[in-house]
Amino acid sequence: MIKLLACGWLAAVSTPVSAQDLAATPTATAAHVMPSNTLLTVTPVEEISSKKIDVGSKVRFVTIGDITENGVVAVPRGSSVTGEVTFKTGKAIGGKSGKFEVAFRTVQVRGVDYTLSGVHRQEGKGNTAAALLGSILVSGRSAVMQPGQEARAFTAAPIPY
Repeated sequence: MIKLLACGWLAAVSTPVSAQDLAATPTATAAHVMPSNTLLTVTPVEEISSKKIDVGSKVRFVTIGDITENGVVAVPRGSSVTGEVTFKTGKAIGGKSGKFEVAFRTVQVRGVDYTLSGVHRQEGKGNTAAALLGSILVSGRSAVMQPGQEARAFTAAPIPY
């Protein structure tokens, strides 16, 4: 009896499948997917300042608008984005301004985190005019990024929707 079942299973497995049968069968590749390298425009949730952060600090952003793919919202407006400070300098004597860089790490879509790529560099305004006049007491300004200021991140992998 086991032989009979095994033969029946083999016959079912080796039965040819038509192109129509394949087209009618739902597959994972038929799902809607937003491709990698899709641009997301983001803004910080709160002020980020070079005098208040350190390398390794996590910073929060949100997507500014709905990201659509084929007329369907793939990433809703307000989706949470996580960034990490990867570089920072403070303001310095001689008119040098503060700077920092944020590397975008993840975007959360419908409760799932997806990997992002992209880096935003923020620089404070220098005070080189005063420094050129010879004052060593003059320093530049801290780098500050305000809510509403836009930055660009990119999806690092496809996101299903």
